[in-house]
Amino acid sequence: MNESIKAVHLAHTDGARADCIYRTAAANDGAPRIVTGEINSIMAGLSCGEPSPIAWEILRDHADHFVSVPEWVAAKGMRILGNPLDDDPRVVSGESGAVTTGLVAELMQNASLDYLRDRIGLGKDARLLCISTEGDTDRTNYRRVVWDGLYPSF
Repeated sequence: MNESIKAVHLAHTDGARADCIYRTAAANDGAPRIVTGEINSIMAGLSCGEPSPIAWEILRDHADHFVSVPEWVAAKGMRILGNPLDDDPRVVSGESGAVTTGLVAELMQNASLDYLRDRIGLGKDARLLCISTEGDTDRTNYRRVVWDGLYPSF
């Protein structure tokens, strides 16, 4: 193995209203956790409330971290990607796709989350790959979040 290759960490992010993967991982007993009740979320693509058996098997065997986040984290990611700094390219990402970017931003900016940032290994030399699997699937809601500040992070 090339000595310059460092450990890769895989983190899975769930929206808090339907965080079935997070709850299943936290229970650590192999039984899937089903989230019931009000699971509607701006992260509609993540709002199933029940883990896919195939996805859970893969995540169980390969993910290092499982995180459950509130709605505003996804909104923050959408705003960051849609309003880049300097020469960074603009990325139009929907809620489920932008949640990881919002999480990384919050981990790096919020001192109360230092413990989690350290556990994940987000230091000055960390390299990240956040995968967004969607654009603005709901254009009206996208504009409400990005333009009008729906789900503020302050």
